[in-house]
Amino acid sequence: MWEFLHSHWRDGIEILILSALAYHGYFFLRATRGARILTGLLVLLLSLTIISDFLKLEVLTWLLQRLSVFLAIGLVVIFQPELRRMLAELGSQRLFSFNKTDEASLDSLIESMVELSHKRIGALIAIKRGIDLKQFAETGVAIDALISTELLNTLFHPKTPLHDGGIIVDQDRIVAAGCVFPVSQREVRNRAVGLRHRAAMGVTEETDAIALIVSEETGALSLCFRGKLEHDLEPDELKQFLNDILTFGNIQHADERDDQTRDLGKGI
Repeated sequence: MWEFLHSHWRDGIEILILSALAYHGYFFLRATRGARILTGLLVLLLSLTIISDFLKLEVLTWLLQRLSVFLAIGLVVIFQPELRRMLAELGSQRLFSFNKTDEASLDSLIESMVELSHKRIGALIAIKRGIDLKQFAETGVAIDALISTELLNTLFHPKTPLHDGGIIVDQDRIVAAGCVFPVSQREVRNRAVGLRHRAAMGVTEETDAIALIVSEETGALSLCFRGKLEHDLEPDELKQFLNDILTFGNIQHADERDDQTRDLGKGI
């Protein structure tokens, strides 16, 4: 047994690394349009490989070997948005510039969203964390003002020039308004998800920002993080999700939050 482990311990490490890569690749690619393309390609290649090996088709085997290089390049092009998201996740330092200590700014954001919801006024707010949002801020108008409910309501009012765009928040300040965010290409079946929600998904897929959305049609409050949309939230739920992200670095649902709290209590 010892000789077997001594001879094959590198194989075990390789299996672990490949398993981790496969798991995280599946995690990032699931529920995307590219996932169906990848599934179709894998089924086609496996079928052709099995047929060519079984029937000894030399020409088909030669073509499959030569096309493998072009296939790898094609996969990079197809999954370019997902690869950018993965690299952004790896490069993020997870340092929260917008932290829990600024309760006043959080309250102002949520209070403004509630008021806009009652008036059926759409809103899109991106909260900067570790990755810089300068490229998106440059598409809008620089503001550099303290967060306040009155200012947020004014910026999103339909009669103002900057209402049709997103706002970028850094710590306790609004740094830009009227910003254009990338629209997610992820397949979404919920008909309530419109262009504003897709823009929130897009900016959170490419960065580690938190996006807050108010639906113009229904007034529903939503939060988007890492491309995942939490739709139709109550104000208390919205604030709790925000606190969870800023505390744990992820969205914690009720059962997960209780487990996390118990784990923290055991370490005290």
